[in-house]
Amino acid sequence: MEAHGEDLRVESGDAKLAEHVKHNYLQANLPARGKALAKFADLVTRTPAAVRKEDVDTLRMHGLSDRDILDAVEVIAYFNYINRVADALGIDPEPEMREASKHRK
Repeated sequence: MEAHGEDLRVESGDAKLAEHVKHNYLQANLPARGKALAKFADLVTRTPAAVRKEDVDTLRMHGLSDRDILDAVEVIAYFNYINRVADALGIDPEPEMREASKHRK
C-alpha cells in the first residue's frame, strides 16, 4: 500500500491527497473519474463476482473506453494476485517504502 500511495504522491504532486486516498478514498478530493475508478477497484478487489454491467457503464460515463476498463481490471486483478501471494508467503515486499514514509512524516 505504501508504494501505491507514494506513486500517487509523486504523480499528483499532492502529498495530502495521497494520504487522504490511502485512508479513505471516498472522502478524498478526487476528480469524479478518479473516484469512480477507485470505487470500481474496491468492488473488484472485495467482491469481483458482484460487478455488474451498471458498474462498467459508470466508468464509461466518466469517459473510460472499453480498453481503459480492461486495463483497469487487469491492473486491479494483478495487484490483488501479487498481494495475496505475498501475504500467503509472509513476504514484506516494500520495507524501503515504509522506511521512506517514516522520514516524510
